[in-house]
Amino acid sequence: MEFIAAGDVRELSNPGVVSRQLLCPNNSASTRVTITEVHLSPGAIQKRHSHEASEQIWYALEGAGSLLLGGGAEQAFSRGDVMRFAEGDVHGLRNDGPGEFVYLSVTAPPIDFGYAYRRQG
Repeated sequence: MEFIAAGDVRELSNPGVVSRQLLCPNNSASTRVTITEVHLSPGAIQKRHSHEASEQIWYALEGAGSLLLGGGAEQAFSRGDVMRFAEGDVHGLRNDGPGEFVYLSVTAPPIDFGYAYRRQG
């Protein structure tokens, strides 16, 4: 059993994006999953990218945005929606709404996302 105290949750950030690493290789012995809470300010963008060896599930907790998918496609994504990306699927997100967009991401197998962020704390 593991307990992860709030003080052990690492925050990664890029302009307009804060990624709270709730359960990850840096604070857990889990070899199966990373759980991340992601906050995007209005107008913020997570650029299109993919994960070659991990799948991700995103659950929108609040706000409204657009998923940025492969081939330049976009899809509306808002509170209550769930999206699954298989290994290699291109994905990103733009916060189109007037307020903060928050989603929960589950990644399996786990990834240390530190490489993708400028600031780590």
